[in-house]
Amino acid sequence: QVQLVESGGGLVQAGGSLTLSCAASGRTLSAYTMGWFRQAPGKEREFVAAVPRSGTATYYADFVKGRFTISRDNAKNAAYLQINSLKQDDTAVYYCAADGSYSLHRTPNGYQYWGQGTQVTVSS
Repeated sequence: QVQLVESGGGLVQAGGSLTLSCAASGRTLSAYTMGWFRQAPGKEREFVAAVPRSGTATYYADFVKGRFTISRDNAKNAAYLQINSLKQDDTAVYYCAADGSYSLHRTPNGYQYWGQGTQVTVSS
């Protein structure tokens, strides 16, 4: 079992950048596909990005449009989400998640382990 803790959220002006981090403990992160999701008030949790175990490929939601970059460092047992050109629509709680299967999932039910989330608020 793996425990996940996100950090790096905060209040940022539109057009700014943030890097979210996801620190893992309890088991090596290299055993999991890592995903990032977000949930805005009143909306369902939505897929943002995912990176498989090896980190050799990355997958993004269509709305990302080149602004987000997911990465992982298995040696540091961590995953990251860099967000550039932030928009007010990016305001949400961002979650990292881990999936122990060998499939690539874009829905929350494909992930077994979740962090508590980190709030990102984008002001105008």
